[in-house]
Amino acid sequence: MARYLVFGASGGIGQSVIRLLHQQGHQLVGVGRVQEKLHPLLHERNVVGLVADATKPEEVAHVVQQAEAQMGGLDGVVNCIGSLLLKPAHLTTPEDWYLTLRQNLDTSFFILKTAARTMLRQGGAIVLVSSSVSQHGLQNHEAIAAAKAGINGLVRSAAATYAKRGVRVNAVAPGLVRTPMTQHLTATEAAEKSSAALHALGRIGEPDDVAKAIVFLLDHNQSSWITGQVLAVDGGLSSVRSVA
Repeated sequence: MARYLVFGASGGIGQSVIRLLHQQGHQLVGVGRVQEKLHPLLHERNVVGLVADATKPEEVAHVVQQAEAQMGGLDGVVNCIGSLLLKPAHLTTPEDWYLTLRQNLDTSFFILKTAARTMLRQGGAIVLVSSSVSQHGLQNHEAIAAAKAGINGLVRSAAATYAKRGVRVNAVAPGLVRTPMTQHLTATEAAEKSSAALHALGRIGEPDDVAKAIVFLLDHNQSSWITGQVLAVDGGLSSVRSVA
């Protein structure tokens, strides 16, 4: 039984990660910004829930310390926090830009920074969430693509820094996944069909598609020789073109 800390536990992918890890019998602490959103998940899974704003490094440090004390250690940390801004650069305000960076790149850096320090003693796994748009140009994604590309660089550099201390750092890069955050992109049958057509496998992703990859990268028994990778879990969006 391992001990895992999941940030963004109340989001679509975060909930799936919590459920899959719970089914495997691991110790879990879930972190979210709003206590009320954590209640249903935590009551169903009997998971410890903590509240924090991960854009603030002092709050990240506090919940990591709490989680380590609660579970008696920490074997893995996941950051499922993120946002989605669909605007061309010329319509993106400075406020849009900085908020996108804070919610995606800043949270990933602060979580990695704190988790890595905690894991230096015994090793562990850190998994972040990037996006296929960081590796494949898609219109109106400038800000989010830049933030997610920053996560890719963070993963590779941190993996090199901490490898000798037994800390593995990886990320998953999803395509479009059906979550509350993306529901406006699949609100109609036509919209969903159009979005699905971008993916070579002909459908948009489900939270479990991504969560299963995250759980794999956390599991030392299955992925102990994997670090510094950004794993595309995107139905082929970033690398495959299917011609009808």
